[in-house]
Amino acid sequence: MHIHVHAQEGEAKFWMEPEIELAVNHGLPDHDLRTMRRIIEERVDEIREAWNRHFGS
Repeated sequence: MHIHVHAQEGEAKFWMEPEIELAVNHGLPDHDLRTMRRIIEERVDEIREAWNRHFGS
């Protein structure tokens, strides 16, 4: 499972399993990536539930 994060400066892809990890970064500064990772960690259950509703599990 993975998610894409889009921002004005660029985009990133984060793996959700087996643990949250940056997979690809296109133009986002490190401080933005740290913020995104923190938000993903805080909302991991909500993200997984939405992913499963959209793609099935």
